[in-house]
Amino acid sequence: MRTVTDVAQHFLGRPRARLGRYTYCGTDGDVRRTDGDTSSSSSSSRKRLLSLLLLTYAAPPELPPTHFDASVSGGVSTSPPPGTSKRAPHGIIIGVRKGGTRALLEMLDIHPEVAAAATEVHFFDWDENYAKGLEWYRELMPYSYPHQITVEKTPGYFTSALAPGRIHAMNSSIKLLLILRDPTERVISDYTQVYFNRLENHKPVQAIENLLVRNGALNVRYKAIQRSLYDVHMRNWLLHFPLEQLHIVDGDALIRNPLPELQKVERFLNLPPRIASSNFYFNHTKGFYCIRSDGRERCLHESKGRPHPAVNVTVLQQLRSYLQEHNRTFFRMVKRTFDWQ
Repeated sequence: MRTVTDVAQHFLGRPRARLGRYTYCGTDGDVRRTDGDTSSSSSSSRKRLLSLLLLTYAAPPELPPTHFDASVSGGVSTSPPPGTSKRAPHGIIIGVRKGGTRALLEMLDIHPEVAAAATEVHFFDWDENYAKGLEWYRELMPYSYPHQITVEKTPGYFTSALAPGRIHAMNSSIKLLLILRDPTERVISDYTQVYFNRLENHKPVQAIENLLVRNGALNVRYKAIQRSLYDVHMRNWLLHFPLEQLHIVDGDALIRNPLPELQKVERFLNLPPRIASSNFYFNHTKGFYCIRSDGRERCLHESKGRPHPAVNVTVLQQLRSYLQEHNRTFFRMVKRTFDWQ
């Protein structure tokens, strides 16, 4: 692929060529002339073309890296297993961020009748992806057999204002999974992830108290707190889906003892019971359960289960007090309670 400099030299290096109409061909990234005029051009015309080339060949906005399979990314693809196809998901894990979505998907993927998408797709919450259409979305799903169900997870869906309506438009009877944990602990976990990400990228960091409190009062506009207002976001989902279509997984219980929570998920998804206690073992070094499946043992990424920072007791109490009323409202909405402080 040619660079901006290459293209500019290719055209501007010909003073006798008219720099009039050129067409950018998005399929191969080339710029082609569409007229045959070879009259001389002025310096200003050439400058205008250079500006056009810079705009045309400018790098697109950077998005978080998404490692899709080779057939999507343009690498060397392998033939799919006979009898398989890529299908839109039958179930979606909609959130919540830092609630245990990756653990839930990895554990659910133990089931032989589940085909799990490898990455967070962000189709329904990112406008630039949604504009690409359902066929683009389907291509990002794994190959699956007719007896399997496809499941994807994108934690950002739960807090997205647009995702519920968009998912409903695709499939109004789809099964939704929402994994939640103590909202106060989720705030701290959210902060911890951002903290380490900023450190790795050599960016400045702040103490959690400086983000939680502004001018002596709780900073309720802090995004990590906003994501823990489960009642606010659930209200939006219940405008589009009945409660019976959305199963809530207790993320704290999943950490303590995975099997009971996964058995509930199996029943919700109408899957035969295949996940057993032998599929899990407690890793004392990491401090959480890992997976044993197909003769292999694997644990979640080292970024999972990071120790949380100690939080000022007064600030922590402010946060808990603020979230308690939202928790009570949420319990009434979903007709169940959770053991959250």
